[in-house]
Parts: sequence; structure tokens; C-alpha cells
Amino acid sequence: MRIELRDGVLHTDGAPGLLATADYPYYRDNPSVWRDRLRTLRDATGIRCVTSYIPWRHHQPDPDVLPDFTGTTRPDRDLLGYLRICAELGLSVIAKPGPFIHAETNYGGLPDWICPAHNPEVEAILDAEGDPGLWPGSRLGADGKVERWPLPAPLGAYFTARVGDWMRAVSKEVLQATTAPNGPVVLVQIANEGLFTDGALPLWCYDYSAPGLAFFRSGLSGYYGSLDAYNQAHGTDHDDWARIEPPRERRTAASVQEQLARADWGRYHADLLAAAYHGWSEALAPEVPVLVNVNPPAEHVHSFDDWLSRVRPERWNGINYGFTNWMGVVSTDHDAHARYVLAAKRAPGPNMEENWGFSELYDRAYAAGATSFHQSVLALAAGATGVNVYTGVATSGWGEDMDVMHAPPYPDCPPIDAEGRPTGKAGTVRMLADFFGLHGGEFLAARQMTGPSWALYAPYAAVAAWTPSDRAAEPIGGAACGRPLRAFHERMRTEGRDYRVVDLESADLDALADHPHLVLHGGAFMHRRVQELLAGHLAAGHRVDLIGGEVPQLDELLRPCTVLAEALAAPGRSAAAPADGPLFDGPQVVTGSADAYWRTVAGAADTGYLTVLIQSDNEGPVTVSLPLGGGRTAEVTVEGAKGGAAVLRIVAGGLGDFLLTGLNSFLSSAVVPMVAVDGEKVVGQVPADLARVGGSLRVLTH
Repeated sequence: MRIELRDGVLHTDGAPGLLATADYPYYRDNPSVWRDRLRTLRDATGIRCVTSYIPWRHHQPDPDVLPDFTGTTRPDRDLLGYLRICAELGLSVIAKPGPFIHAETNYGGLPDWICPAHNPEVEAILDAEGDPGLWPGSRLGADGKVERWPLPAPLGAYFTARVGDWMRAVSKEVLQATTAPNGPVVLVQIANEGLFTDGALPLWCYDYSAPGLAFFRSGLSGYYGSLDAYNQAHGTDHDDWARIEPPRERRTAASVQEQLARADWGRYHADLLAAAYHGWSEALAPEVPVLVNVNPPAEHVHSFDDWLSRVRPERWNGINYGFTNWMGVVSTDHDAHARYVLAAKRAPGPNMEENWGFSELYDRAYAAGATSFHQSVLALAAGATGVNVYTGVATSGWGEDMDVMHAPPYPDCPPIDAEGRPTGKAGTVRMLADFFGLHGGEFLAARQMTGPSWALYAPYAAVAAWTPSDRAAEPIGGAACGRPLRAFHERMRTEGRDYRVVDLESADLDALADHPHLVLHGGAFMHRRVQELLAGHLAAGHRVDLIGGEVPQLDELLRPCTVLAEALAAPGRSAAAPADGPLFDGPQVVTGSADAYWRTVAGAADTGYLTVLIQSDNEGPVTVSLPLGGGRTAEVTVEGAKGGAAVLRIVAGGLGDFLLTGLNSFLSSAVVPMVAVDGEKVVGQVPADLARVGGSLRVLTH
């Protein structure tokens, strides 16, 4: 069996498929129930791939004792036994050895002995003010609150060495015996949501430690080539790389040179993630693909910019992109919707953590399976290549060494409860897994019908991340990215148009040709190669709209460069053309409060997949006008629960298989489900979830 990730899509022996997974934290349960819980998860949900973190602190609580993966010191450390059970049950596994895992564990799954507060050899990660980055520790203080401990600097020598030891131990003692085709492990995930669940933090939060700054300055040397070149670009007179200081003050750049320094710091953040990912992956040396799970942007006003500066999958060279949720109910919260959709669109990759079980810890809306179903299919519609159920099973067998902050069960309302019984959510997951198990390859191969694409120039995000106001642009070049992208997202959503994101620094003309209409914000400088790329795109007859800021007049070293300005000024082109026009022919929501996404199968404009996301405030049926090519349209009507969703396979203009949620207990919404395509109608008999998979109708009343 050959396992590959190609453009974020899982291929098994060359055949593409949608990655459907469910998490099981074996270390939170008694080993005596592992087999029963996994069997029930498989049989009740249809999931055939399990994701499992491997907590460093669990398997190696003592730095002077080798990690225990066989249960010698404690039965619940028998990871090899757990993986044997998975193999015997026909389950494949995504192993997730961290080193940091979060997962509501003490100190994020790191062992106490790697904490700078307890080990002077470990350097702490530092923010712009020199304070350490903190994470809840493993002890309750005298006040009864969980202590907050400093996190390690990711590039510190001692931490790097011990992480290498941990990863090599996982590789030698676990992966070598359990990797496919001779075992169940088909993929490996490293890190968690950045490095230490910090992928969405502001750029001034880390890492200003000595090893971090040494890496920053080494990166400057590699980028600029010489101090003379650096000084010329920045207007400085440094005689040593060590004298260059990073930005620390949270304010708008006062000059173009200061903007360039902010761009340098943003590039450092991207390089820091890449360096850590590659170091950890090389120590692990798996024989299957490696991926990460990046968290979406946070809720603060500059969050898109922080995130876009740091999350640069094109620079990871073999480390595959994945993402998580954990930021709000998207059917209700527009801000959460925008952040979630951007995570799904940034690069092809699977959703590695979707909240299917935590209502008390996050939001009571997650008590209803409709909330999680809505978010799972939204991610797929927006570009994700896989879905995850986090977690699939409730657990209750951990000790205070693993988690002092949460009471069992963990989580409170998943598809399989703490007694091993399927809940109503299990049937919802089953419909989802079976539908995409049958149609997932075709769904992923179908082309998304989108309008304009956002052209990402990450240096602008690095500049704008420091802008304290909520204005999209500031003086001195007006470089901006995240805030105008957020506004662009809202405009596209209001107009019922989908979009994509393309990274300009890694693209070539062939890649841009797939994005005939580009939209971006301008700024004072832009890489000469990127200016030439956009000029070539225009020369090929495509469209480039600058929707704010200046037309760049300088290159990446602040030398005069007007390639893009000249291309935009050519006859018939405008440097500030509006981002609209009749270049999009996608589904339009005619009645109801909903979003609609459409993707077509190659060579058949009337065959594809329509996803309808019903908002929490919707009343009555949702009607969608669906273009089928050749001037034909179909009228699609969906009646489902508030906050629910539908996925319809349209075949030659008619209704094929489908999924539809008619129940949302959190919103007290119970609807007799109905789906119709040009008069061809399927109606339920009672309020229920309704599906047709492989031509067979299913009704789920929970």
C-alpha cells in the first residue's frame, strides 16, 4: 500500500479519497476499554481512520528514563498494544507525537522537566517585552488555580536536542513497527496549531529569545546577502548582524524602511515555523507523509495579518497543510465564519480537528450534531480535503498527571459516550462518512466555481499586523492585507460569490492563469519578480484589481521598480478597477438565509456538488438558482433545520445522492426535511436528518 498526499489530497495506491477521521485519546481511557471503544466508533460512525496524539509527558515523565511505549511502567502507556488493536479492527491511524499537543493536557503535553521554570538548561520563548510565553502547567497553586508555566524557545539547544531524542524514540520504538503497509499508521502529524498553539498569536508575542534572534539575524544574512545590502535597503549603518534589532513597538510604521523591517520580522515567523517543522520531522523520519494542523486566525482586528505572515505552507517543502476549528459557531458568527473559511482556503489540506463533542468547554451549540455537521461541510465546500471528529469517543480514565483542569467525561457530548454507547451524533457522522466514502474522490476532483481570487502578498500582512487601528490602510505606502481581505470575504459572501486565495511569492504564470481575476491591496514596495508576474498576468489578458493603497513604485530592496505600475497604466487597464463585474456564474440564493457553494465534475457543467449552509436565523425553505451551463439553470429547494446544511450530488441536472440535516436540538429546530431539484422532490415523513447514499434512503430521528 502506497500512501501519498498530493496537493493536500490523500492518495492510496494512486487512488484519491477524502480523508475522514475521528480522534481517540487512548491515554485518557482505561486500556481495558480501548478495543470496545474503537470497535463501536468504527461500527457506529463508519470512520475507518483514527487520529491519536502521543503525549510526551505521558510516555516519558522522567528525563533519565527512556519513554515507555509498551505499558511496562503503566498499562495506559502501551501505545504499541493500542496500535495493534487498531490494526486488528481494520482501522488506520494518524499518529500525532507533538512534541506539544495541547489537547487539554497539562502543560500542553510537554513533560514538566522540559519547562524553563524547572530546568535552567531550557531557554524560554520570549515576547517583545522580554517576558516569557506562558501555558497552564501541571499543578494547582495555593489559590486553587492552575499555575502558568513558561514555554521553551523552539530553537533552544537543549529543547531541540531533547525533542530530537523524543522523536527518534517514537520513530524507532513505534513507527518502524507500525507504519503502513505493515501496520496501521498511514500519516503523521507534528506540532499543534503553529508550534505551541501559537499560530494565531500577534507577531510581537514570540520569539525574541537569544536562539530565536540568532535565527532571525541568520535569516537576514541569507536574504540580503551582505550587511552593505541590508544597510542600503534599510538606511542603516550596522557593522555587525548582531546589532540589528527586531521591531518591538506596536505602532504603525513611520517610514518605508520601517515597513521593510516589519516585513523581515514576518518572514522570520514563517521561517521559524518551517525550521521547527523540518527539524522535528527529520528527527522522526517517518516513511509516510507528514502534516500539521494550523489554527485559524484569532478574533483581534489584526489577526488575519498575523496569521498570513506566519502561515506560509509554500515554504514548508514536504510538510503538508492541515487546520483546526475552535473559534466559534460559524452558522451564527460572521467573524468566526470568515476566519474558518480562510483556514480552509489558505492551502489544500484536511480539517484535522472539528468540534463534535465539546459543548460545555466551548459553546452549548455543539450539543447538537447539526452545528458540527454544518462546519464540517462548510470546510469541504471552501476547499478542505478531509473532515475530522474531535473527539469521536468520550473518555474518563486519566489521572492528574495528564489533566488537572477538566473533569470527566472528555468531551461531554461526542458520537460515542463515556459508557461506549453511540449517541445521536453517531448517525450523523455515519451519513457524512458513508456519503464521502462513496463520492469523496469525485467531490475533491470537481472544480470549485469561484469569482475573483485574493492575491496574497505576505509582506504587506507583516507590515499591517502592527497597525493598531482598525483602518485597512495607513500612510507611508498604505500596505495592508488582512483587513481588506476580510472586507473582500464579506463582500463576496454578501454577493453570493465564492473565491480562492493564491500566494504571489510562490506562484508562476501557469498557476496564476487558473485565477483570471486577481484582487489585492497595494503598497509602496513589492518584489520585482511579483511585479513582473502580475504584469505578465495582465499581458495574457487577465485582470488585476488594486482595491486600495499605492501602486508599488519600489522593489523588495526599496529600489525603483515600476513594472506593475506601467502594466496597470497600459491602455484599457486601471490601477484601481472595482472588484466586480460579470466574471462569475455560480449559485445564487434566491430565498432564505444561507450560503451556497457549487463545484462541477470535469467535462459536465450539469454534474457536480451543491453545498447549502443554512444560517441560524433562517426561516422557511432555501431556494438556490443553480447554473448548469449552456444558459440552463436549475431551481434547487432545501428545507432543513436552522444552522443545518445540505450536500447534493447533482447528476445531469437531476438529484442524485444527498445529505440534509432536519434537526438542531440546540436551536429547537425540527423540520420535516425536503430537497427538490426542478420539481424532482424527496420529502421526509417526520422531522429528521435525511440522506440518500448509493441510492438508498436513510432517515435519522436521533
